[in-house]
Amino acid sequence: MTRVLILGGGGMVGQKLATKIAKDGLLAETAPEVTLFDLGFPQNAAPAHAQITGNVTDDTIIRNLAAQQFDVIFHLASVVSGEAEQDFDKGYAVNLSPTLTLLDGLRTAHLKSGGTYRPRLVFTSSIAVFGGPYPDKITDEFFISPQTSYGAQKAMCEVLIQDYSRKGFIDGLSLRLPTICVRPGKPNLAASSFFSGIIREPLMGKEAILPVPDTVRHWHASPRSAAGFLTHAAALNTTGLENHRALNLPGVSCTVAEQIEALRDIAGQDVVNLIKPQSDAFITKIVQGWPRDFDPVRAKSLGFRSETSFSDIIKVFIEDELH
Repeated sequence: MTRVLILGGGGMVGQKLATKIAKDGLLAETAPEVTLFDLGFPQNAAPAHAQITGNVTDDTIIRNLAAQQFDVIFHLASVVSGEAEQDFDKGYAVNLSPTLTLLDGLRTAHLKSGGTYRPRLVFTSSIAVFGGPYPDKITDEFFISPQTSYGAQKAMCEVLIQDYSRKGFIDGLSLRLPTICVRPGKPNLAASSFFSGIIREPLMGKEAILPVPDTVRHWHASPRSAAGFLTHAAALNTTGLENHRALNLPGVSCTVAEQIEALRDIAGQDVVNLIKPQSDAFITKIVQGWPRDFDPVRAKSLGFRSETSFSDIIKVFIEDELH
């Protein structure tokens, strides 16, 4: 039986992933054994073999999990961009140090097995690893140059995963996720949270604050696509990657104004009227330093797929969360 560990399994993407695995299976297996690890879990959590409550910064817990020799490990646990920027110590304590602890634990397990244990590790990185000035579209050859602590932490994890994979301790992949939108639930401390908020709240009859100019352009994919990216990565043949193990994933590039226009087409002007512009210099500075558009040829050639319009992203939210 395939044994799966999801670090950050209580979060939104972790729950979407666990639900998808329970429904569709993984690695051609209909009922893999899934263990979720997080600080806590929602009341109606996704089905799983086990839920383990703990902090990813606890080295003993992470080493114990690594020693259990899971076949597939999804590493989703992190603090979000705005929080990592405001609290430097916390960002590195959560977003970097536990990854090194996990990798070192997996290396120990690999060596104890005589080299037979080599798990698939799928890490959720971010487009925040890039920094300007940007071309019109970021290609697979564009270099990383993070302009935030969050982006720097993700980039460091990518390098670690690359090196531990090169040495044969793990079989790792880093997925540079687009901003996941529209996220269900309450707003979080991510600088990108408003991208979801200006759609989610109005559709639920609530006002939403827009803290940036509507000319801001960004790169998006739905939570449904995020779960699909992860399960696809778990089964991907990595021999053709030529040791370039970080992938820019597909998404939709659009301005905030285009987001709002898509919302207007689907839900009407009364819903759009619930969006209230209110400038926030801190968020604007962070967001304007992020990439705006990609040409993810490599990921598409490997079979990764996402929505092709922001209208499709809104429809996914309505189908998955409001019905």
